[in-house]
Amino acid sequence: MQGIDHVVLVVRDLDAARATFERMGFTVTPRGHHTIGSQNHCVMFGDDYIELLMSPTENPHPSRQYYTEFARSGDGLAGLALKSANAKGAYTELLWAGFQPGDVLEFSRPVELPEGAREARFRVVQLRPGSTPGGRVFVCEHLTRDVVWRPEYQRHANGATGLAAVAIVCDDVVRTAQPYERLFDSKAKAIAEGRLVETAGAPVAFVTTQSLAKRFPDVWISARPAPLMAALFVRVPDRDAAERALKAGGLERARMPDGSVALGADTAHGVALVFG
Repeated sequence: MQGIDHVVLVVRDLDAARATFERMGFTVTPRGHHTIGSQNHCVMFGDDYIELLMSPTENPHPSRQYYTEFARSGDGLAGLALKSANAKGAYTELLWAGFQPGDVLEFSRPVELPEGAREARFRVVQLRPGSTPGGRVFVCEHLTRDVVWRPEYQRHANGATGLAAVAIVCDDVVRTAQPYERLFDSKAKAIAEGRLVETAGAPVAFVTTQSLAKRFPDVWISARPAPLMAALFVRVPDRDAAERALKAGGLERARMPDGSVALGADTAHGVALVFG
């Protein structure tokens, strides 16, 4: 397991979510149709990405039941996918770390490319819901990485280059961080807002509602009960340029005391989205 591969933002209206993210200045991939029944759009960066996922209630598949149930309470950040070059090997590592992973699952989605139709294929291992407080975690092995990471989708008008961090709101930051410490074999370190676990990619922060509200005044946070994945940080080289892109999209944004630019969860489909 090699850090965060992508985050899963579950939405009930995929067309609306795509339109919102395009207004933010992101380049969004065409709609994908997975063989397990889910549909998505992606916002691709150099090494990771944001997945906008819809899990329809019809034709239910056990692998996405968590997302279907999550969506009943509205949109929001529901999952973290971890990088792996060997999902089957990661399954064994998860067992040794004391988790209860599900069986290895393979699925795909067709992709239309200039050179012709291809299949984007994946192999995943999901952890049991509840074993990672705040959201679902799974391991993702890309079997056709060249089909997913296309240069034409990695350039964004807002200048975004990658995921910077994920923040999980919880009542007990020390206890909530413990499964993630085991998962990433990384001891949490103290930060001003709580605890931070390094992942070899974007880190995961564990914060209280009060500490997050103090850092992001006047930014609406999801009304879901804690623990929850409440904030997503996106790396941009020029915050002013990012703010101009958001303004051009007609989106309400707020400049934070640290200079970052934030959208509330009411705008960003259930998650506070921070450009910094």
